[in-house]
Amino acid sequence: MWDQVNCCPGVKSSSKRGLLLYVVLVHLPWVVCDLQCTILDPLPILHKYHQSGGFIIGGIISQIYISSEQLTFQTHPSQAEVGERFYFSASRTYQASMELLSTQGRFIPNYRYTTQSHPAAVIGGPSAHICQHMATTLSTYKIPQLTYGSPSVMNNNNQAAFFQWMFPNSDSQYNGILELLLHFRWTWIGVIYLYVQSAEVFVDSTLPVFSRKGICFAFIERFPKIEPSNNIAEVIEKGMGLYNIVVRSTANVLVIHGEIQSMMILRMMMHWANYENRPAMEKIWIMTAQMEFTSLSFHRDWDLDFIHGAISFAIHSEEVLGFPEFLQRKNPQVEKEDGFIKDFWKDTFKCRFPDSEPDGEATTICTGEEELESLPGSVFEMSMTRHSYSVYNAVYAVAQAVHAMRSSKFQHKDLMGGGTWKLNQPPWQLHYFLKSISFNNTAGEEVSFDQNGELAAGFDIINWVTFPNQSFRRVRVGRIDPKAPPDRIFTLHDDSIVWPSRFNQSQPLSMCNSICQPGYSRMKKEGKPFCCYACFRCPEGKISNQEDMDDCFSCPSDHYPSNDHNRCIPKGVSFLSYEDTLGAGLATSAISLSLITAWVLGIFVKYQDTPIVKANNRSLTYTLLLSLLLSFLCALLFIGRPEKVTCLLRQTAFGLVFSLAVSCVLAKTTMVVLAFVATKPGSGIRNWVGKRLSICIVLSCLLLQATICTVWLATSPPFPDSDMHSVTEEILLQCNEGSLAMLYCVLGFLGFLAMVSFTVAFLARKLPDIFNEAKFITFSMVVFCSVWISFVPTYLSTKGKYMVAVEIFSILSSSAGLLSCIFSPKLYIMMLKPELNNKKQLLRRKVEEE
Repeated sequence: MWDQVNCCPGVKSSSKRGLLLYVVLVHLPWVVCDLQCTILDPLPILHKYHQSGGFIIGGIISQIYISSEQLTFQTHPSQAEVGERFYFSASRTYQASMELLSTQGRFIPNYRYTTQSHPAAVIGGPSAHICQHMATTLSTYKIPQLTYGSPSVMNNNNQAAFFQWMFPNSDSQYNGILELLLHFRWTWIGVIYLYVQSAEVFVDSTLPVFSRKGICFAFIERFPKIEPSNNIAEVIEKGMGLYNIVVRSTANVLVIHGEIQSMMILRMMMHWANYENRPAMEKIWIMTAQMEFTSLSFHRDWDLDFIHGAISFAIHSEEVLGFPEFLQRKNPQVEKEDGFIKDFWKDTFKCRFPDSEPDGEATTICTGEEELESLPGSVFEMSMTRHSYSVYNAVYAVAQAVHAMRSSKFQHKDLMGGGTWKLNQPPWQLHYFLKSISFNNTAGEEVSFDQNGELAAGFDIINWVTFPNQSFRRVRVGRIDPKAPPDRIFTLHDDSIVWPSRFNQSQPLSMCNSICQPGYSRMKKEGKPFCCYACFRCPEGKISNQEDMDDCFSCPSDHYPSNDHNRCIPKGVSFLSYEDTLGAGLATSAISLSLITAWVLGIFVKYQDTPIVKANNRSLTYTLLLSLLLSFLCALLFIGRPEKVTCLLRQTAFGLVFSLAVSCVLAKTTMVVLAFVATKPGSGIRNWVGKRLSICIVLSCLLLQATICTVWLATSPPFPDSDMHSVTEEILLQCNEGSLAMLYCVLGFLGFLAMVSFTVAFLARKLPDIFNEAKFITFSMVVFCSVWISFVPTYLSTKGKYMVAVEIFSILSSSAGLLSCIFSPKLYIMMLKPELNNKKQLLRRKVEEE
């Protein structure tokens, strides 16, 4: 038995679902149908195929309903006189359900006077509300029901208990839509949905999940609701209002949660918008699997560009071999008693049969030899659609369940007891087998149900491609497979997708605003959805290395931000090395000065017996020259990569060597003063003048500095360290002095010796001296103190290798000042004026000075 509710004679949807179910019914084993058709009023079309003794599978399908007149859009709806005739789908479904329970040929519910069986199962769809209306009547009789539409919410659990859904779990589809949006970063979308319960659940339960994942909505609107109280002008007016909302929106992606009638509404909206010359709706459509391409007779010449590049979800299917060839063999001549095929033929080929009533539009006579493959895809598809595939599997599922019930041990026991196997078993028994059925269909795909009675399958992701001849292709570009490993549940082949013409085959963007590029962070705009934001440049010291980052972050300590604040660049290691020009120059200067000092020492050793050398305390002179030589060489400890040994020796060697040099200068100055005082009659200081005093001064100063350095090394010694923060682009390798207090003590003691030496030399500058050495010492200490006083602010204001360079320069310049100021006059006499370097000249100069 097959009941089909068609609410508009002469205006039908794509009819292959009914034709397919009929084909499967008449060819399945164990299901034999007698081709008899009885038309019962008031149902416009009612086909019944029944043979006594056979299992009956009922089918209730809701087709598209529209006005009884063909709406051609030749005039504005407000000016057209259109006689509307709407039907309540609920009442027709109730009536069809009761027809299935009535005696054949009579509408007397719950009464049978023949041995005709109740339907073993009923297949319904594709609209979800049809299933609800079926359940009200059929679940009372515990008749198994299969629906190939989206699962709807049953009124109670008793009704749901007898349903099997030829549709996978909707959560998989919704998760797939979310994955698709996130994959393409479409965070700014519009949503349109039907006035059906499944769509309301989608809006109330699923869209909040989308929001939590970063999707926000430019609008959420419903399709115009078609009711008997509405006239066509009112419906179109509401549709155009929705059309304007979509066109004006900045969202390029539109998610449509609809059912089979949604495509009809969309096509009317597009056609009417074109009729009024409204802007084209060039959006990326994402359609749910419940939608299917549907066409009425007057849609034949309507443009299909609106669907080009759309993406839809569809129940996973495989190609059924031989189906197109099977369709080619079907025509009204073969199926003469099938009124449904004749109606389909007349409507599709725009013709009429000789025995039918005259039709003003159909002037040609139907021969029955017209070819279905000659029709454009928008009128009739030769391949099996997803809804048809679901009907196909539903019929086979019932057949497999019947076979399983027939082969069960329970039935075998009845047969062994001498009974006969009856065809009219209680329907709930078949439902028990239907729930647990699992088989491979003729396409090789496994068909089974999960614990919720839903089809255990996934979804295909389809890309729609249209052509100028009103045909189209569905290209499979991805899949949602809940049974796959987590990383393979969602698969998509981006390169296979054809986008709408507006986007020039480049991936479209759908965001509330432009993407915040790396180097910027986003900040929410007040009063706007959360995905609408402004972009702000990252502050100094921070970066963002990805698009649309909520906040900038700091680079690791060994990296620094690029000028564009979009990446972290490794810091270069910086220290004063011999390869640097500065380091090489300072090293060359240190070695050159040390060689000069060694040469001066050699000259003084060579002329050690001359009066000028003897008169200036040879031992102090040699000691001073050696200390200056070591001071030049200790500057080399500051050049090169800081190591543990060099860090320990660097400041301590400098402190000890300079203490030795300055203490020698102090001793020489002190000896000059004491020598002058000791020459006065009756002076008791004569006993202090001699080598012992100079040695005592030098050793005591050196010992005191050595004590400070020893305490420093014992308590908090210097160590190699790296400074990652002082200079933005460099890691400064340096010696951490350990204790700054001890460093200041070493430098302070040197400063103290220098000041004492300067004071003594300044006081003795006018004392009579053979070579006026006190004047030269005074001048040398002026240079020495000037260098180190200027060293302090310069040192503190520099970083890294330049700080080390400042200290080396101070060491070299102060040592060179002592060398040049104290020894250059003596060298001048020894090298250029040797005639002055004799005892007679010394005595004469002494007398002149007195």
